[in-house]
Amino acid sequence: MKVQVLGCNHHDASISVRERLAFSQEQTRSALADLHLEFPKVETVLLSTCNRVELYAATASGAPPTRRQVAEFLGRFHGLEPGEIIEHLFERVDRDAVRHLFLVASSLDSMVVGEPQILSQVKQAYQLATQQATVGPLTHAAFQAAVKVARRVANETAIHQRRVSIPSVAVVDFARQIFERFDDKKTLVIGAGEMAEETLRYLRDEAARDVTVVNRSPQRAAELARRWSGRAVAWEQLLEALAEADLVISTTGAQEPIVTREQFASIEGSRGERPLLVLDLAVPRDFEPSIAERPGVYLYCVDDLREACRRNRRERDNELPKAMRIIEQETNRFLADLHHRAVGPIIKRLREDWQKPKEEELRRLLNKLPGLDEHARGEICESFERLVNKLMHPPLESLRVASRHGIPSALVDALAKLFQLRD
Repeated sequence: MKVQVLGCNHHDASISVRERLAFSQEQTRSALADLHLEFPKVETVLLSTCNRVELYAATASGAPPTRRQVAEFLGRFHGLEPGEIIEHLFERVDRDAVRHLFLVASSLDSMVVGEPQILSQVKQAYQLATQQATVGPLTHAAFQAAVKVARRVANETAIHQRRVSIPSVAVVDFARQIFERFDDKKTLVIGAGEMAEETLRYLRDEAARDVTVVNRSPQRAAELARRWSGRAVAWEQLLEALAEADLVISTTGAQEPIVTREQFASIEGSRGERPLLVLDLAVPRDFEPSIAERPGVYLYCVDDLREACRRNRRERDNELPKAMRIIEQETNRFLADLHHRAVGPIIKRLREDWQKPKEEELRRLLNKLPGLDEHARGEICESFERLVNKLMHPPLESLRVASRHGIPSALVDALAKLFQLRD
């Protein structure tokens, strides 16, 4: 019985590596089908996000794919040389693999610890593998347990309440204070960098949908708008777009403010009394600070958000030991249950194999002693039963002890040979 994870993630592989190995949903379906053909006895789940590409594999008997085989598979699928891939692949097996899955699902292995998206991505990967019929008893148990562990971490710690990235704090700690809902708000993105896109990811979780992008490069504006089903407008239309916006995310690399107090005053009248939240994530700042003095304007710069990040990080770090204890408890519990279920059939088979000769010898003896009364016959039967139980106790106890710490395959093989267990 083996559980394994092989892949790369943000800890050791750069984005240039991860993006070359990433799978779309349709590609994931195809990859799972190919893996099933290549490794028909192996259960597989493929998790692909912006921060990780991880193949979870399990097998009740035999060996899961090796690191080299996974590198070769990824290379064939993406048209890359295995040598380009293998150096970036990490491997975890058995206990470490289960623990890693629980950490990932609980968002304790994320680039931003506590981010909410990963659990839904883990569930989606598991559901996709279920639809493709590439999961089995081991992966079913592992992924269902991972979801329960993630919920326990969320319910029993404040990890998920402590955002520690600037975009997450911008949305959760600041935007939510201004707006109760986001599905009816107009979002304006000025610039097209990573910070803007990450902030949009958090806003999407809050149901924000109406997105306008303004950037000096029309092509980059169009690309970002396309990814978010929004619209791109020319740089010259910045003030017009600002007049319509409810929420602004600004992340340009300009050396001077791109919106001055005077420019904002020119469109202030057309805004009416609608509140405006500006998340100025640029350094130097894109909005002149005095704009914050205008009625209905809530202007926050990186320093405002950074202090909230530091405060949240300190509070989150206090919660991490509690979350890690949960991971360790649940990993131990899962493995103990898994090993107990694995030992069960072996114990049953041993008992069945020992019961047959006991009954044969008992029958032979009683046939030779037909004059025994019922009490004597009962004593003899009970003695045979005690003898068999005593003889079976050492191997069964060895199995039970081993099941608490994982079952060494050498022990199972030795028992199978010693007692001639089949299948």
